[in-house]
Amino acid sequence: MKKRVLVTGISGFVGQHVAAELVRSGYEVVGTVRSMQKADLTRDALGAVVDTKHVSFVEADLLSDAGWDSAVKGCAYVVHVASPFYVAEPKDENEMIGPAVEGTKRVVSAAIRAGVQRVVLTSSIVSMTSGKPSGTYGPDAWSDTNAKIGTYAKSKTLAEQAAWELVNGTKTELVAINPGFILGPTLGAPGDGQSVSMISDLIGGKMPAIPDISMGMVDVRDIARLHVAALEAPSVSGKRFIASSAEPISMAYLASVLKKAGYAKVPSRKAPNFAIKLMSFFDKDVKGLVPQLGVKIGYDIHETIELLQWKPTPLETTFTDMAKSLSK
Repeated sequence: MKKRVLVTGISGFVGQHVAAELVRSGYEVVGTVRSMQKADLTRDALGAVVDTKHVSFVEADLLSDAGWDSAVKGCAYVVHVASPFYVAEPKDENEMIGPAVEGTKRVVSAAIRAGVQRVVLTSSIVSMTSGKPSGTYGPDAWSDTNAKIGTYAKSKTLAEQAAWELVNGTKTELVAINPGFILGPTLGAPGDGQSVSMISDLIGGKMPAIPDISMGMVDVRDIARLHVAALEAPSVSGKRFIASSAEPISMAYLASVLKKAGYAKVPSRKAPNFAIKLMSFFDKDVKGLVPQLGVKIGYDIHETIELLQWKPTPLETTFTDMAKSLSK
């Protein structure tokens, strides 16, 4: 009998890939959606790459207690992907922090009550290194939520910390996957990935210049494989795994790869930092980028490679495959 896995946020960019990889690996998948209207679109997207006869959907919202106990019933594992991701700074930080933290608590608490063996949490490298100076960091690093690190980083840090606190002293195991900026091809259904919007704007000529931003990046297909590997890998319970390029990748390099691949509307001009800072007073999307200007952070990923047997996809392939999928 196939082991059943609950995937939260299955309709999103990452959730779709995680669900597809689970099916390929022989699992039964139950996916949560905020509205069942998203289920058909997601099933169609998944159906283009895998057989969906072992995929079902349940309605559950991170902001409501309703539905989570029934959603997790009979599941051996939970993969908690769902979480809001916006570069823009909200007027009220609780608009983002509330769903991230309270939603994580609801999912993990339901998993504990149901006796789920292991939860794999999609966290982020922003829960590790936000606000830190340029340098190289490992899985033991944590962002300081009392510093001005931005609402998204604060939400991911607090959500991950809440998950670790909840499983402490229980029989339910927890593994965190901490991705860098996730890029790669979409599966077709309208996802909620910030990277999808960014690359669409980049190849569509809507981004006039490239900001001086470098960050760890990773292929969404790698993220899916790492989540599945973390479900049953031995000796990984209680660990945080960085899923990112070891070195920071500049936006300028990403743009140059796409430019060489024939996407003529991708800009070559670099935006001066002072211009970005000036624009941040008027544009909340730009404001979210300011803390990253000029910072170059690397990551110690040896445990991810060794314990989860990760072979990173070349990022040049990631960039071009994503652009192709968005150009269809």
